[in-house]
Amino acid sequence: METTQSRDGTPLAHTRTGRGPAVILVSGALSTGATLAPLAAALSDRFEVLVYDRRGRGASGDTPPYAVDREVEDLAALIGVLGGEACLYGISSGGALVLRAAAAGLPVRRAAVYEVPYALDDADAAARAEYTERLAKALGAGRRGDAVELFLRLTGLGEEMIRGARRSPLWAGLESVAPSLAHDDAVLGDGRPPREALAAIGVPVLALAGGAGAPATRAAAREIAETVPDGRYAELAGQSHMVEPGVLAPALAEFFGG
Repeated sequence: METTQSRDGTPLAHTRTGRGPAVILVSGALSTGATLAPLAAALSDRFEVLVYDRRGRGASGDTPPYAVDREVEDLAALIGVLGGEACLYGISSGGALVLRAAAAGLPVRRAAVYEVPYALDDADAAARAEYTERLAKALGAGRRGDAVELFLRLTGLGEEMIRGARRSPLWAGLESVAPSLAHDDAVLGDGRPPREALAAIGVPVLALAGGAGAPATRAAAREIAETVPDGRYAELAGQSHMVEPGVLAPALAEFFGG
């Protein structure tokens, strides 16, 4: 594992694999770069792929106070490691970060996102606002487990499954990265698609969604594709939010290789 410093001095832990055009993979909430290692392996025969722990997760540092712009600067630093230009892929809230980076004018050749959880109606936006308020209170009180539960409920996970998750040996790992939920929440802003920022993106964007997932995720992906000047939408048949690397990788390879 390598370490690169971001502009504010925060150390960013990352690994690289493969040879070819540069690609950076950006994880979503409650995850580290390790969750994207299988996808990196599937792409490494055609690309040099970098996966990293976003700030506040895994082996990376976390310099307060947090700001979304600092995470954009993190991507700028990692693009520099890869020679000054890269394609970006992000899943869920990681996709929202990728879109912000592309809109900010980073040297991004192409960007792809999978199921960015934007709110498209008032009810979803209200639920997002309530989540933001309750998350801040839980994290402010040091109740990491409660913060994780709030997020899992927001994703639609049932109470019985949440209780089972709490008894799982994986729960401690989720609590360890719980403070970064505030980062993901900030990246998504008020939850609505940032249409002005999306319209400012000057590179091709592929918005992906799973055919077996919630209809709202497909609607959000279409909204992204229709708002970005050079946007396109694609659906991966049979896939949910937990997309299989073997299905996702060919779609990304075709788009990034274009």
